[in-house]
Amino acid sequence: MTPPLEHAYRYCPLCGGVLTAKLIKAGEPKRLVCGGCEHVVYLDPKVAVGTIIRMEDDRIILVRRAIEPGFGKWVFPGGYVDRGEEITTAATREALEETNLNVRLLGLINIYSYTGRTPVIIVYAATVVSGVLRHCDESLEIRHFSRNEIPWQDLAFRSTQEALRDYFDGHLYCHGFQEN
Repeated sequence: MTPPLEHAYRYCPLCGGVLTAKLIKAGEPKRLVCGGCEHVVYLDPKVAVGTIIRMEDDRIILVRRAIEPGFGKWVFPGGYVDRGEEITTAATREALEETNLNVRLLGLINIYSYTGRTPVIIVYAATVVSGVLRHCDESLEIRHFSRNEIPWQDLAFRSTQEALRDYFDGHLYCHGFQEN
């Protein structure tokens, strides 16, 4: 859960003055404001991407996490988008880093966000272009699963479960993607 606003940051990134939570505009949440220079610090969400990668046998790839949060739980490959990085580039980069596979994005499955949580998770469907399946140091193992084999009770995050259900239910937004 997101910590209270008062615990997010204590000092202004511009002048070092003390930040306090203040209501700036009615109807909006309190913002952190510097008592010295009056700079407003906006706490923005983190953007993460994920890819549900379909193998030739129609199974999908999941990795078992070797890091927190979700240590030991299963998730599709994904991670945070770097500042200034295109979202689709981040999705293919994370897939390569976590699976050793070059993938082609087929379309957007959905975007997931939750009250009180920092990340916004953008999930794509993808297919393998090249590479040899191998897990990275952030995972304990990597496997491919049919829909009936997925360890639903051992999935790492709510977004993992919802995106997999959306994927298997055929939700796919293909705007901007080309079929080859």
